Amino acid sequence: MSRIRQLFSSHLHFFKCVLFTQKDYFSAKLCYMLRLPFLLLLTVLSISAIAQKNGDTITTYQAPSWILNGNIYEVNTRQYTPEGTFKAFEKHLPRLKAMGVQTLWFMPINPISKKDRKGALGSYYAIADYKAINPEYGTMADWKALVKKCHALGFKVIIDWVANHTGADNRWLETHPDFYLRDSAGKAVVAYDWTDTRKLDYNNPAVTDTMINCMKYWIEQSDIDGFRCDVAGEVPAHFWKKCIAALHKQKHVFMLAEGDEPWLHQAGFDASYPWEYFSMSKKVADGTRPAFALDSVLQKMNASYPANYIKLFFTSNHDENSWNKADYGTMPGASHAPFAVLTQTLPHGVPLIYSGQEEPCLDSISFFYKDTIQFGKYARAGFYKTLLNLKASQPALQPQAPFKKMQTSADGAIYAFMRGDDKKKLIVVTNLSGKAQTFFFHPSTGSITGKYKNVFTGAKESLNDKAQYTLPAWGYKIFLLSE
Repeated sequence: MSRIRQLFSSHLHFFKCVLFTQKDYFSAKLCYMLRLPFLLLLTVLSISAIAQKNGDTITTYQAPSWILNGNIYEVNTRQYTPEGTFKAFEKHLPRLKAMGVQTLWFMPINPISKKDRKGALGSYYAIADYKAINPEYGTMADWKALVKKCHALGFKVIIDWVANHTGADNRWLETHPDFYLRDSAGKAVVAYDWTDTRKLDYNNPAVTDTMINCMKYWIEQSDIDGFRCDVAGEVPAHFWKKCIAALHKQKHVFMLAEGDEPWLHQAGFDASYPWEYFSMSKKVADGTRPAFALDSVLQKMNASYPANYIKLFFTSNHDENSWNKADYGTMPGASHAPFAVLTQTLPHGVPLIYSGQEEPCLDSISFFYKDTIQFGKYARAGFYKTLLNLKASQPALQPQAPFKKMQTSADGAIYAFMRGDDKKKLIVVTNLSGKAQTFFFHPSTGSITGKYKNVFTGAKESLNDKAQYTLPAWGYKIFLLSE
């Protein structure tokens, strides 16, 4: 990375010289406006040049077609039911199917290490055995039966995979001590401050081969459809390139990386996390940044990733819920809704819903203890159903479908855009503020005059280029061009 920093610094120095030596005000202003795309382009070109110089190959795959209009629902098996088992979770499958859920992501299903365990039950991500089922959840037969029922109902199934580290008493520590990074005293290194883990050493080719073998095992044994890979950016690219290539020979799996580094896509991942976007959306939600601040993040992503990249957009997940009060604290009350609409409709996106968000569960779900989600109201289920069914039925909402930002007279609060083309057009309008907004669309948006279906009400509505519109605080509308 030092060479990248050197190149970036030299480009930045050059661009500053151009900017600050402009005597003409408008020339200087133009340079200033162009600084972000210019620097992003130079950075991408620099990284590409370094990759070619080092002989690195860039591997990209087409994501499975089923994910393009799909969605992901994260299942926290331990906390989902009082029993915390696969069999108990099965009872929720018809409900989730009716809500429009397509892909079920199960948090780690493997046994949890007991040594240095945190809390009463330990972290899901301290793996004791990569080829076994956590007895807390049931048996291998229970798991296989669950996957078969999911597939029979039309669900896809992906599992959480922890390749960066194992638990503190994983059997490899005894049988293969050379699998682990060691400190100067010869002790296995702890990953970050996760004292219940030990970090694997991918400088050892045997670690790569063994881990791939373990991942293939779950495809062979239970016919899963992909993996969500924990802290993927901390595992070397050479592993992921070899791993993903090997998995694709077995099945065209969906690969999701917990990480936002562009090289993850170049190593073969279909999708990654949008951490910068999520961070900015929280700032917009709390009023510290205007709605149009989202634009710079989306533009940066377009400049940094391959053309077919996918981002997992969310308002909460297991980490954000347990540690950072998402979404009940970061986007509380009515403010959750417009940001949830964006997760379902933004370009390059696949939406995520975390266990309990449809209830909604308005509290943190414990990480290390039994903390059963209380279901019964399903107050958001109808809202999510509308969005998930729209996502599933509209080619205009596929990740790479056309996107056009719509300028309004209230861009500090209103975030609006078009998806699709003139024949299959969707218009999404959200109020990302706690105040009602009256606004009109800027002429640069192009003509929107026509008859539309309001997706949430089902009513036919006419839009006019010259009309004024009003959205309540945290309001949202999606318009589908009528046939």
